[in-house]
Amino acid sequence: MNTTPSRRPYQGVVQILQFNWRSYVTGVGSVGLALLALPFLPSLGRTVLLLGTAPTLFWLASSLLVSHYVYDRFPLYDLNWVCSVLSRTPRRWINIHSGLDETSALVEAIFLDAAGQVVDIFDPLVMTETSIRVARRVTHHTIPSTSMRYDSLAFPAEWFDAAFSIFAAHELRHHDQRVRLFGEIARTLTPDGEFILMEHSRDWRNFLAFGPGFLHFFSQSAWRKAASDAGLTVLAEFSMTPFVDVYVLRRAI
Repeated sequence: MNTTPSRRPYQGVVQILQFNWRSYVTGVGSVGLALLALPFLPSLGRTVLLLGTAPTLFWLASSLLVSHYVYDRFPLYDLNWVCSVLSRTPRRWINIHSGLDETSALVEAIFLDAAGQVVDIFDPLVMTETSIRVARRVTHHTIPSTSMRYDSLAFPAEWFDAAFSIFAAHELRHHDQRVRLFGEIARTLTPDGEFILMEHSRDWRNFLAFGPGFLHFFSQSAWRKAASDAGLTVLAEFSMTPFVDVYVLRRAI
């Protein structure tokens, strides 16, 4: 098996801080102000303030610890497992990202004899969150990508044997947008081609890890519904960690 490009030891957690530094500064600042105010409050006020700041402290720490585990400690970016998931080695593949591409070079290293296409579906009118704009600004891609609309991929029907979307599709915040993207992927897949989708889930595990930030993710049922509405069926579904799920999809017969 080919050796894939390596990641730096703390690359994942450092990127989380880079992309979301405003949220962390706000959280730390709020806790600092609360602690400064404690001596001036009555007993009941101190209790209420401590109860209010405790979750903030917990989620500041847990989000970084879990991010370090998921992105740095767990072999999440060892994508050699896709060879056992796909029904056959692709001749042509497409990897879709929304501005942050950490996987195209990995896929290319695995399928050296295949023709790959890397597509950036970032749309500033649709994807308005600050974190994704920061990610695009500080990330340097090793493989050039082509910008395309998420609902209009400029490829022929039944062109790709495999498609990948890894931590990208959740940037489309509305169900119908995700359905249109998945519909375009389904259109460009060969009848026996597969689409591998990897995402965090909006569930209790990610809530414990990321607090209110888990609302940035979508539930497993939401991903299944988007796939179904786009004419895709789930061939397999499994977890890469307690916080990350993988869906293997194919065009419905």
